[in-house]
Amino acid sequence: MLVTRYPGSLHSAPRSLGTYGAITLEEARAKARAWLKLIGAGRDPKAEDARAAQDTLQAICEEYLDREGKKLRSAQWRRDVLARLVWPELGPQQISAIRRSDIVRLLDKIEDKNGPVMADRTLATIRKIMNWHATRSDEFRSPIVRGMARTKSKERARERTLTDDELRKIWGATDDDLFGPFVRFLLLTATRRNEAAQARHSEIAGTDWTIPGARYKTGTDHVVPLSQAAQAILAERQGDGIVFSIGDGKPISNFSAFKEALDEASGASGWTLHDLRRTARSLMSRAGVPSDHAERCLGHTMAGVRGTYDRHEYHDEKRRAFEDLAVLVERIVNGSQGDVVQWKGGDDVRADSSEAGCRRSGLGG
Repeated sequence: MLVTRYPGSLHSAPRSLGTYGAITLEEARAKARAWLKLIGAGRDPKAEDARAAQDTLQAICEEYLDREGKKLRSAQWRRDVLARLVWPELGPQQISAIRRSDIVRLLDKIEDKNGPVMADRTLATIRKIMNWHATRSDEFRSPIVRGMARTKSKERARERTLTDDELRKIWGATDDDLFGPFVRFLLLTATRRNEAAQARHSEIAGTDWTIPGARYKTGTDHVVPLSQAAQAILAERQGDGIVFSIGDGKPISNFSAFKEALDEASGASGWTLHDLRRTARSLMSRAGVPSDHAERCLGHTMAGVRGTYDRHEYHDEKRRAFEDLAVLVERIVNGSQGDVVQWKGGDDVRADSSEAGCRRSGLGG
């Protein structure tokens, strides 16, 4: 055991520096010098060590999320990004010891693996937390400066939707027992990747799936009335835990690898899982679903006075919309799409010879 003397008010007391073998003599001498410097300033080294343990980047991030998370619609997304991309690299480091170059190397790694947009989003999250910590610290100054972003201009809203041909190719290649059903479920429910990945059987009651507000972007519960096609997917995934599980109660992950394999198998590329949500919204319009109902299906709130006073849940309308979506998807992937007509809004929609169109027109079939 390596020790140094800790002067007390009445006598000097030994303090352990560490166990020989776990710490070298040179490291012990350096630590002893640092401790004696603290003692000379009237500060207890043990208390300083305890304080340092509370000032790691991960500890500061968790404190920020605990205090500010309820105010953030994207709190769970930020926590996921930090846990997946930041904490494994910089989490154990003292926040005050993190240099600009450390962050640059982290962003390089994220850009190479996940793209420049994800690098910038991660940078924005770290910047927010470090600025927050700076307002609560007498000494900390954020190492982040302007010019560290990886995209030259503000990220443009992505507009990609899948074509009918791409949908047929992808659907035809999603016949495995995990990622395939997951991709189909994403399209049929118009949900986000992580919302579906973390879906639990306990969230499904009858034919409704309720995504709890704790992990939904708006912070409020979102009810998804499941179409018969979506229910059929769930019927093949019996259990009492995570619906799309890789085993041991863990949700599906490693999306990049799964997606790469699907691209190769389908011959469709240049799309993202989030494009399925945008495609579902586009298909709803094409199927003649009223815009208000489609927006409710995606969990979007109405702006202005309507959003304030119109609290109708639109459950029945959403159910019809999801069924219409499923009918159109089925027609597309099986090649029986009906005739195309041009509506005044400029969108191509299928003629009302479709089952969805017959229901809306009050016709049989």
